[in-house]
Amino acid sequence: MFAIVDIAGKQYKATKGAKLVVDKLDGKEGDSVKFDRVFLISDDKKTTTGNPVVKGAIVAAKILSQQKGEKIHIRRFKSKVRERRHVGFRPRETAIEIVSITVK
Repeated sequence: MFAIVDIAGKQYKATKGAKLVVDKLDGKEGDSVKFDRVFLISDDKKTTTGNPVVKGAIVAAKILSQQKGEKIHIRRFKSKVRERRHVGFRPRETAIEIVSITVK
């Protein structure tokens, strides 16, 4: 069974036991979170799509860690003026594990 779920404004394919790295979510390590914006649920027999969401569907997850992602480099260059600029940052991310997918 899998579900397409909206987590922090982005869509992810979630299966039970899957580990995902998503944009930062509020919460501490070990906290549980629930997502109710589920767009599609599919098992071996049946596929249910929402309009726009599947009513009564909930994806439960557990926060594994709060971490920083890989460094992103931003460079700016203007020719003939000797202007160069380099900035970098590491986005904050949350690692989660999908605990269950339920439909009422």
